Amino acid sequence: MKSISELGLRVPEILLPKNIDLKSWSVIACDQYTQDRDYWKKAAEAAGTKPSTLNLILPEVYLGDGDKAERIQAIRKTMKEYLESGVFDQARKAFVYIERKTAFGRTRKGLVAQIDLETYEWKPFSKANIRATEATIVDRIPPRKEIRKGAPLELPHIMLLVNDKDDLLVGGAGKIVKDKNPLYQGQLMCNGGSITGWALESQSDLDYLTGALNKIADANRAADGSTFLFAVGDGNHSLATAKAVWDEYKAELLAGGASVEDLKENPVRFALIEIVNIYDSGLTFEPIHRVIFKADVDALIKKLAGELSGAVSELESAEKLESAVKASHADFGFVYKENGVQKYKLLHTDIKELAVSRFQPLVDEFLKAACSACQDASKAPEIDYIHGSEEVFRLGAQENTVAILLPPIAKDSFFETINGRGPLPRKSFSMGEADEKRFYLECRKLFG
Repeated sequence: MKSISELGLRVPEILLPKNIDLKSWSVIACDQYTQDRDYWKKAAEAAGTKPSTLNLILPEVYLGDGDKAERIQAIRKTMKEYLESGVFDQARKAFVYIERKTAFGRTRKGLVAQIDLETYEWKPFSKANIRATEATIVDRIPPRKEIRKGAPLELPHIMLLVNDKDDLLVGGAGKIVKDKNPLYQGQLMCNGGSITGWALESQSDLDYLTGALNKIADANRAADGSTFLFAVGDGNHSLATAKAVWDEYKAELLAGGASVEDLKENPVRFALIEIVNIYDSGLTFEPIHRVIFKADVDALIKKLAGELSGAVSELESAEKLESAVKASHADFGFVYKENGVQKYKLLHTDIKELAVSRFQPLVDEFLKAACSACQDASKAPEIDYIHGSEEVFRLGAQENTVAILLPPIAKDSFFETINGRGPLPRKSFSMGEADEKRFYLECRKLFG
């Protein structure tokens, strides 16, 4: 049986504030509400003058304001002040089992741990234990490196998915802590719901988790011996940034005379994350729909039907189209106007993988060809990504526009698709509603 460290995990040294007030301390992931300054104003009001993770992050809504350097400097200063002024309680070496009750009536369970970045790779067709689920945009890494490199503290909003049908790891951790007192418990700000966390730190706790991880690894081992243990659900670019910072720092340390042995327990080598079972009933996967402006709709549907060996049929209403798409994991709905008449067309396919993995590359090909053939750039087709079927039907009622309903995400084929086809195309899925995204809460020392 492999140890936890051999499987890429470590028991983190968790930092929590003394007398924790979750409603002021904990704030939503920085990459949410990027067009909604009012949300972040409300978050600032909820934090008030109390210690808060809001003061330790850079919400992306402010990235274009021109004061990024000043904000990062203030973050570093606050991190240092919190560490030195007694804001934090003594570090506790423990995994943390959490239950997050959202405002939508769902309960999501998770396990906070730290991963060894040497066991993670975001590049396509990696055989690493931990892999990216969506294509990583390299240009998004450098700005995030500025924030992480040299930071005294790390706060996680990264969520890893585990392929655990028997719910051995996270569900098993929940059974262990059932009779324990929680580390923290309370309401979250701004419609975030509530959260409770329990420590797993005894030897018997660790023995159980080690056994569960080994069983999951055995069940997810490929014929070549590689193990696909975790897939990045949220925070893909943040984890890729952590990896880039570690690779750069490791090179500096080795150049300075450090040995490989010296680097094994370096804090920068690890990243704090939350593990969630992909089959957790409280974890919803929502498709991200598409809308294309100024496109030749008939040509687009014809290409997709031909390449996907699909059959096209016309339905009489929005309700019937939405019902048909939702009942399948491989059918697509097209909403558009033709000569002033509203059209609802269904493309039925027999795709076995996650449908978006086959669909998006074909759409990209179509758009590239259409743009190349267009002599007037202002008339070239454009694509956008939208949440919710209501928006699909609203936009599909506009002239010169086609909105496309994507089918639900099939959890059963999620890991298999990524293992066989590599990371999914951009904007493939969303894990829950915006308010259900991870809130910053636990901290860990990073750079000394």
